[in-house]
Amino acid sequence: MHQIKRKDKLSQQEQSTIWDGIEGFSQTQVPATGRYELAFLLRDSDGLLLGGVQGNYDNFGWLWIDSLWVSAALRGQGYGIRLLNEIESEARINGCKNSHLTSFSYQAVDFYKQQGYRVFGELEDYLPGHSRCWLRKNLV
Repeated sequence: MHQIKRKDKLSQQEQSTIWDGIEGFSQTQVPATGRYELAFLLRDSDGLLLGGVQGNYDNFGWLWIDSLWVSAALRGQGYGIRLLNEIESEARINGCKNSHLTSFSYQAVDFYKQQGYRVFGELEDYLPGHSRCWLRKNLV
C-alpha cells in the first residue's frame, strides 16, 4: 500500500527524483525543457559573502531569477544592478530572450521596475497589506 508522509526538507536525491519525474513527463509533451543553474556572488577581499544572485534558465529562452540579495551596508551603491546585469548577460549568451521572477511589494518590486521589469501578476494581501508580484522582462 502506498503512503503519503510529511517531510520538512527534501534530500538532494528526493528533489532530483521529483524534478526528473517532471522533466520526464514534460518531454512527452514538449521538447526537452532543460534546467541550467546560474549564480554570481559578491565577496569582499577576505572572501566574505556580501551579495549574490541565483537562478536558472531553460531551453525555451527564459531566465528565472530565484533570488537577489545585497548586504544592507552596500545597498544603493549599484551592486544589485551589477549582479542583475551579470545574470541577465549570461542568460543572453545562452540564448535567453526573457526573464521572470517574483518579489513582494515590500521587497524589490520598484528596483526591478527601474531595471526594465514589468508586473504581469499580483496577488494582493499575500501578507496583510502586501502583495506578491510576478515580473518579467524582455532581454533582447
